[in-house]
This record gives sequence, C-alpha cells and structure tokens, in this order.
Amino acid sequence: MPNGTHTVEIQVPIEKIWEFVADMNKWAPLVPGYIEHELLSERQSTWKFKGDLGFMKKTVKLQIDIQEWIEPTKVTFDLKGLSDNFTGGGYFEAEKIDDHSTKMIGHLDITAGGMMGAMINTILKNFVPETATELTETIAAKITEINSVKA
Repeated sequence: MPNGTHTVEIQVPIEKIWEFVADMNKWAPLVPGYIEHELLSERQSTWKFKGDLGFMKKTVKLQIDIQEWIEPTKVTFDLKGLSDNFTGGGYFEAEKIDDHSTKMIGHLDITAGGMMGAMINTILKNFVPETATELTETIAAKITEINSVKA
C-alpha cells in the first residue's frame, strides 16, 4: 500500500493546531492540486483535485469520511475514489512538546485497484509520500502564519 508519513515541529500550542485541523474547510484547500471540496455532513465530504502522476495529470474526486476526532491530538479519516478506483486513509496527529511547541504528524495511504491498479500503485509509491510531506508542511506553515499574525 503506497503511504507516506511526515513529521514537523512548529512553535504553536497544541490547542491552536486543533482549532485549525478540526475545521476541514481550513485545511482541505491546502491539499496539493486542490480544485474544490464540499461538506456533506460534519464527518463526510467530497474533494476534487488534480494529481500530477508524472506521465499524466488527472482530476480525481474522493469521498473523505472522518473516523475519529480526538481533541486535541488526532483526526483520522478514510478515503475512497468517486471518479477512480482508489481507497485509503490517513491522519493528522499532534503531540505537545511544551506550552508553545507541538510536533505534528501527517500520514496518508492510497491504493489503486482495478485492472490498472498494479501500474498506478507503482507510481503512487512516490506520489503519496510527496503529497503527505507537502500537505503536512503546508498545513504547518499556514497554522504558524495564522498564529504569528495573532501574536
């Protein structure tokens, strides 16, 4: 299963990270290749984004189902392709280092199925870790920016 995990330490209290990741409208637009998202309920949404798989660019639509909101430390989600045969999931986790800094971990796994699954999964072995890193870094930068403005 293609997957990636990325960890970053930011100088922001864990409560401020939770304020941000608890609202999907704040971080969905930070997904690499983001086009749009729609909240269907508090725990379900659809996301549309353009994935650059090297040899092709593809618009993908996914359904995201939140499995857990564990305040202030973890958001866990499942995903499934609506436009393509993808399944997977991921999480954002925060670990308090001290009152002013937090370790944030982003994890993503995506597996392609169907006739082209084996070939696509070979490509996803690089794409998924890069996406997990980029998304985690972008969310961390946005949280830091928001909280430095308020300081």
